[in-house]
Amino acid sequence: MKRHRFLLILVMAAAPVLGHAAGTLSPTGSGEQPLDIIDHQLDVVIHDGFARVEVLQTFANPNTTPVEGIYAFPVPKNACLSELVITAGERELRGEVVARDRAEEVYEQEKASGNDAGLGTREGYQRFEFRVANIPSGATTRVRAVYYQPLVIDTGVGRFLYPLQEGGTDEQAESFWTRNDTVSGSFSADIHLRSSWPVDDVRLPGFDDAVVTTTEDGGTTVEIRRASASLNRDLVVYYRLQDGLPGRVELIASRPDRSEPGTFMLTLTPGIDLAPLTGGRDFVFVLDTSGSMGGKIGTLAQGVVKALEQFSTEDRFRIVTFASNAHEITSGWQPADEATVQSWAAKLRQLGAGGSTNVYEGLQTAFRHLDADRATSVVLVTDGVTNTGVVDPQSFHELLKKVDVRIFGFLLGNSANWPLMEVICHASGGTYATISNADDVLGQVMLARSKVGHEALHDVKVSVRGVGVTDLTTSSTGKVYRGEQLVLFGRYAQGGAAEVTLEARLTGEDRVWRTSFEFPDLSTDYPEIERLWAMQKIVGIERLRDAGLADGEESADGIRDLAVAYQLVTDETAMLVLDDAAFIRHGIDRKNQARVARERTAQAARPKRPVSHLRVDQAKPMFDRSTPSLGGGAIHPAAAVLVLIFAVVSAWRLRRSGLLR
Repeated sequence: MKRHRFLLILVMAAAPVLGHAAGTLSPTGSGEQPLDIIDHQLDVVIHDGFARVEVLQTFANPNTTPVEGIYAFPVPKNACLSELVITAGERELRGEVVARDRAEEVYEQEKASGNDAGLGTREGYQRFEFRVANIPSGATTRVRAVYYQPLVIDTGVGRFLYPLQEGGTDEQAESFWTRNDTVSGSFSADIHLRSSWPVDDVRLPGFDDAVVTTTEDGGTTVEIRRASASLNRDLVVYYRLQDGLPGRVELIASRPDRSEPGTFMLTLTPGIDLAPLTGGRDFVFVLDTSGSMGGKIGTLAQGVVKALEQFSTEDRFRIVTFASNAHEITSGWQPADEATVQSWAAKLRQLGAGGSTNVYEGLQTAFRHLDADRATSVVLVTDGVTNTGVVDPQSFHELLKKVDVRIFGFLLGNSANWPLMEVICHASGGTYATISNADDVLGQVMLARSKVGHEALHDVKVSVRGVGVTDLTTSSTGKVYRGEQLVLFGRYAQGGAAEVTLEARLTGEDRVWRTSFEFPDLSTDYPEIERLWAMQKIVGIERLRDAGLADGEESADGIRDLAVAYQLVTDETAMLVLDDAAFIRHGIDRKNQARVARERTAQAARPKRPVSHLRVDQAKPMFDRSTPSLGGGAIHPAAAVLVLIFAVVSAWRLRRSGLLR
């Protein structure tokens, strides 16, 4: 019996532009006002493979009594919060990561004693919260936070997101807090792009006042200066590399001590071309008609209609709607001829909105009545986090393991449930992209067109031999799609020659690519890689736990141990901010102090050197230089579906924001 082969495309439609923003908080009804935000300074350095983000804010207490200051902002995906520094008057307090219950206990003790103290926590996947105790009336306090996040190049385009707009999905939290998201003084952003490959263009949607400059060493800087700004719009930076770059292998390593293992990030950018998928296809549209879609349902229906109008007469479609429950409204496969499409266009325009969001039942219904002889794409359109019916990730994992599913996902909004999407993608061997409401959505979809319409490398396995590699982690699901990079983190015992092998199936045949190069015996240039590796390990543990494949208590212990050792804020840990005497008084080791010192030394030295290539396979190229990089090609009907839907959604968002008249 043939197994169904179908592609699941998840599209999270945009939340309203006037969504909740980052800002200072105070309990609703407490009589206290949120702290005033005097200024907000952002400093970003983008390297090949990761970004360092430093945020410096000055707050003032407008109340007549001392208060606890609270600032919240969305959690960047896979971000490693590494520093939290509070300046109160002339005193500077620095953060150390400890177990969360211990951190909260000490913070409450210091706050009750009237001492200066701070606390940084992660509230699930949705937001970070920073607390500052005992801010005097009329006083100002400065808070500096630093975090790292991994970045990848997709079809020659890099993307950096600084999230500020929350998704508005945590209704209980939003009803509890009064929020201030306005900067009374200045908002500034300085972004430094140090790419080892030539950059052809830079784009910042919605920031036409940004000043982009090319530096003498070939780097790029972006400056933004605004007065009295609101922290209610994400900052998204796209940078497009020069066309025609070769497939390659790049290495960043850190081994400051020969007596200890090193840490590395290995990035593989294949140069293999992948064949387009051909023939008639089946499409199942799974449309969210829950109450939150009111005002958007007509626009999304129009997008689906325009997509259907682009289908070939060989294609077929079904339509499933879901809110509290799911229903197939087409009663079986419909031919994509002009008369049928126009008939269903009229019915789609009559859809109404109401009820909650049962994503699981929507997918369940989509998976019924599939034709084993035809490739089927499932397009899920929703704007919310699943909140009705089956909601636990383990059940989604089990559902997707019953069928041969390939998932291609878009998650829009900073509060979208990306941990659930991690489970879904890894269960299916698929991939997804997180999309901000400020994104150039049409551009994001165009980047994805070749993935949807072309074959992928299947059963991908990467091995590294010769340097004692351990703890290898990867975001790969066993497939590499057209235009994607394969990023691996790991530890290595010693420097020396290593052989890297990529094995995969392509067009039904086993293929092998190999190269060899040297791992450094000593390297102090990129100590940040150690935190990024540890965070990737933690994400892997969380994914297994959420899918029901690992014990919850053992997972929590493993996350806590890694997070304390590498000073990372997770659900199991928090960053406690005290003065030197208080750390001694509570018997807390200064692990982060030493780690930050190493990182800052390396960061200060890098700008003094020319930007150098991180490529390590020049002598023995892993991928054939004569074949084009993954990308390009004609747009496939499945990609056209996404482009048209997102073009309409993007236009709707612009009209709502007043940017399009």
